[in-house]
Amino acid sequence: MSKHLLITGGAGFIGANFITYLLRNSDYHITNVDSLTYAGNIENLSEFHHSNRYRFIKCDITNKDELSMVFDQNYDAIIHFAAESHVDRSINDAFPFIHTNVYGSFNLLQMVLSGKASKMIQISTDEVYGSLSPSDAPFTEETAITPNNPYSASKASADLLVRSYYQTHQLPLIITRCSNNYGPMQHTEKFIPKVITNALNNQVIPLYGDGLNIRDWIYVEDHCRAIHMVLEKGATGQIYNIGGSEEKTNIDVIYEILKQLGKDKSLIEHVTDRKGHDRRYAMDSSKIKKELGWCPEVSFIQGIQKTIEWFKKRQNEGR
Repeated sequence: MSKHLLITGGAGFIGANFITYLLRNSDYHITNVDSLTYAGNIENLSEFHHSNRYRFIKCDITNKDELSMVFDQNYDAIIHFAAESHVDRSINDAFPFIHTNVYGSFNLLQMVLSGKASKMIQISTDEVYGSLSPSDAPFTEETAITPNNPYSASKASADLLVRSYYQTHQLPLIITRCSNNYGPMQHTEKFIPKVITNALNNQVIPLYGDGLNIRDWIYVEDHCRAIHMVLEKGATGQIYNIGGSEEKTNIDVIYEILKQLGKDKSLIEHVTDRKGHDRRYAMDSSKIKKELGWCPEVSFIQGIQKTIEWFKKRQNEGR
């Protein structure tokens, strides 16, 4: 008998990719809930609108009345992607981040507590760990949480809520923390899509500070495979780091995209650095590799080429 999943934030970048991955690679039935803010695009899932294994419900997870309507059935699992996630926006106005990422997560935990779902996976981020220096070892699941901006603080707060509900109520909860994702369907205000789209249009590419901030990049489908493994085999109460093992400086990422597109470096414009800009993220994914058998399959070069082709096609279609 097929299992039924509730996926929050499924019209967003990673959520939409995860739904696409599952509908193509499993027999799960999926309910997708999303409030369709600027970051959500339901057309990313248009190929599944008539599938008998998929339904969409517009819902704000911070609204208890709306959320209760979604639970017209019990779910085998909640995969919780829904979040405000853009650091710059959180610096300008932190309220939506606290409201959605903390209070929304609390509402879902209450649903698990009431027996409306058999488990929940909290999709979190490496940013909750704070920043590394160039010589530091990568983050492990035991690294202390020390967030440095309102977005990462709101995700860390949600993670701590999840941990508390596991410890207090022994609920079947799991946390995953992933490095920086990129790939098809990502919003153009994010770093890699902005670089690609600006370069395609011969527009200036803004680069914060000296451009030497380092991120560990993972192609979104590799992340989706990892979450699927955690859903199937992950241990309750555990945290799993998911990294691409592809550490790159921001300026090197831009150089590679410009090289792939045959564009000149003169498009780059250095701008004032972001407040509280973390210097380096790096993830130790040995736990999920050892315990669940996952490893990334798409190299950064392969992933960038796939991503560029997706944005090229989208632009050619006039979208």
